[in-house]
Amino acid sequence: MVRAIVGANWGDEGKGKITDMLAKESDIIIRFQGGSNAGHTIINNYGKFALHLLPSGVFYGHTTSVIGNGVALNIPYLVNEIDELVKRGVPKPKILVSDRAQILMPYHILFDAYEEERLGGKSFGSTKSGIAPFYSDKYAKIGFQVSELFDEVSLKEKLIRVCETKNVLLEHLYHKPLLDAEELYKTMLEYRDMVEPYVCDVSAYLYQAIKDGKNILLEGQLGSLKDTDHGIYPMVTSSSTLAAYGAIGAGIPPYEIKDILTVVKAYSSAVGAGAFVSEIFGDEADELRRRGGDGGEFGATTGRPRRMAGSMRWPPATGAGSRAPRRWL
Repeated sequence: MVRAIVGANWGDEGKGKITDMLAKESDIIIRFQGGSNAGHTIINNYGKFALHLLPSGVFYGHTTSVIGNGVALNIPYLVNEIDELVKRGVPKPKILVSDRAQILMPYHILFDAYEEERLGGKSFGSTKSGIAPFYSDKYAKIGFQVSELFDEVSLKEKLIRVCETKNVLLEHLYHKPLLDAEELYKTMLEYRDMVEPYVCDVSAYLYQAIKDGKNILLEGQLGSLKDTDHGIYPMVTSSSTLAAYGAIGAGIPPYEIKDILTVVKAYSSAVGAGAFVSEIFGDEADELRRRGGDGGEFGATTGRPRRMAGSMRWPPATGAGSRAPRRWL
């Protein structure tokens, strides 16, 4: 059976805890969107962890953790995250990375910071993790899939073309140093060596897993109000945070998702700019921020204090219009 876990608010609802709990009865856990721009906090016998790219079920020896094709894959970040777990005594998890996952490039992080700097007081409050430039390039068809790392000739040719485009912006819009295609090529070969042990045709793997009756868990990042289409646009993330995207971002048929778990909490918190219903400030917000979360409401990735909002009502959808089974946690 395939389950999906998503957030109902702005993120920070505790999806990581729920994923960690349900991972005990799961065989495969999949991250299907987003990147290292947000984190899920897990506390267990090994200690306290803030996971960013890895699914929240990596602490169980019987599970396989999958980075789906919908993820913004920061390869060195992923490798460092795996190494950090092992250094802290966690058995090395079994990781699979989709050969169709797109690579977050070093220049995506630069362009994210440059654009926030250019916008000044009208910035989006980005985590500067390169997510918006990454997804922009993906849909402009100038991104790089993991599979492209293994064709050196085509890879180099494409890097030269992409750098020409990027350097026009760097020179005339941002007035920043230009990209060197040769240096980027060397970096990409290093990325290839890092990720090669994990690369897999994830769609084929999941097809067989579903056929074999495996329990599969889809883990989303952020919450529904940060969804590109249905959130507080334009102050949103750059990918779909909804359960329906789990099928696309993992590479499975949509009808295989049999159970959707929507996570809420008694109040709301969020990092970043934009509309935030019933936001509170001052001492009341500070106290809620101090007491909330696992050791405080601060961004797992940025460390920034989260914005706080009072309690909101989220009644479960029922009746004739409610088709997919949903549980509100």
